[in-house]
Amino acid sequence: MESTQRSTRQRTAIRTTVEQAGRPLLAPEILERAQAEVPGLSLATVYRNLKSLVEAGELQVVQLPGENPRYEMRHGHHHHFLCRHCQRVFDIDACPGNLARLVPQGFSLEDHELTLYGRCPDCQNVGR
Repeated sequence: MESTQRSTRQRTAIRTTVEQAGRPLLAPEILERAQAEVPGLSLATVYRNLKSLVEAGELQVVQLPGENPRYEMRHGHHHHFLCRHCQRVFDIDACPGNLARLVPQGFSLEDHELTLYGRCPDCQNVGR
């Protein structure tokens, strides 16, 4: 019973951490924040719970080219902004719309992902 409670507490802390962040997080970011609620939490446990939460459809993986996977709450179609200074990723709730017109003739579009790159408000004047 204690193992189940611990597992539930760990999973709840991980889910809450991702939910409260309001942006996609790397596993080490999740570990650091969730340890405030569950001291002694390990990175292996974070990864194991992230996998379960993704499989359960509660979280989704954000995979940007050349980046480690990030995790966010599952929500509708959206895109991302990567700050090149701090490396944080933020949600963009808008979509440019019908991209099928860009597809070469004879091809059919099934899905798309869009990532914008620049500086977040916190990094606008840092290192310029």
